[in-house]
Amino acid sequence: MPNIVLFSGSSHQDLSQRVADRLGLDLGKVVTKKFSNQETSVEIGESVRGEDVYIVQSGCGEINDNLMELLIMINACKIASSSRVTAVIPCFPYARQDKKDKDQGRWSRAPISAKLVANMLSVAGADHIITMDLHASQIQGFFDIPVDNLYAEPAVLQWIKENIVDWRNCVIVSPDAGGAKRVTSIADRLNVEFALIHKERKKANEVDRMVLVGDVSNRVAILVDDMADTCGTICHAADKLVSAGATKVYAILTHGIFSGPAISRINNAAFEAVVVTNTIPQEEKMKHCPKIQVIDISMILAEAIRRTHNGESVSYLFSHVPL
Repeated sequence: MPNIVLFSGSSHQDLSQRVADRLGLDLGKVVTKKFSNQETSVEIGESVRGEDVYIVQSGCGEINDNLMELLIMINACKIASSSRVTAVIPCFPYARQDKKDKDQGRWSRAPISAKLVANMLSVAGADHIITMDLHASQIQGFFDIPVDNLYAEPAVLQWIKENIVDWRNCVIVSPDAGGAKRVTSIADRLNVEFALIHKERKKANEVDRMVLVGDVSNRVAILVDDMADTCGTICHAADKLVSAGATKVYAILTHGIFSGPAISRINNAAFEAVVVTNTIPQEEKMKHCPKIQVIDISMILAEAIRRTHNGESVSYLFSHVPL
């Protein structure tokens, strides 16, 4: 493809390489390093004048460092006269801080950090954002530039059909009320039933009690959520489903953050498998947890980049996995 340059940030080199291979491109030359005072330095190693630039950087690992690196890379390309800069952010950082949350007590003074990140990306010079499964889709409205929010759903449906033998007799379960829309969409596409778990929180990252709404007895239960961090919720939910008579429990998550006690919780929970996409690198986690399986979504990102570059519609990807 002419007039296109693909750069990788340092957060997820493997995904960037897969996207580049899929597009038949070489990754652009860029050197990112830190000075001894921990400032981030970026050197773009090739001309981007008049080029359509895509920078792949996920919001994971050292999130603040990686976000700063992305902002500097966008700005470096912008002031080097690139025609357009698109930030490809598979897992959007600070997406959970998308509103003033009254659950936090002193909620009137809580920041809306997702809006701040949106402003920073725009001011750095991004012309377009490609992301996946935003925690709250209204984050798209925080930007005054186009945002393509891709969905892992088609890849998830494909995984279920290929890997769960008894999928026609399964129940899709949302671990909280907020994910009901996501779960009903998948249940409709598979033509199966859904259930949801209502949870009451005492404080952030701690669940107080759970109530299951729906019937899972003698069925395979598939928990679906957009992200799992400390995994307290999904492990609680798995126990609830087993005690409600589910024969097997799977969890399918777009962003497997798995921080703190997450891995040991998954190892001790009743899951057949915890399936995540590779929006966040999982190689290290998989070494310590055999239950984790990965769905590759690089072809969805690559096809979104190709279609954006060629001025084609991206909405095909909302319901299909590119071949």
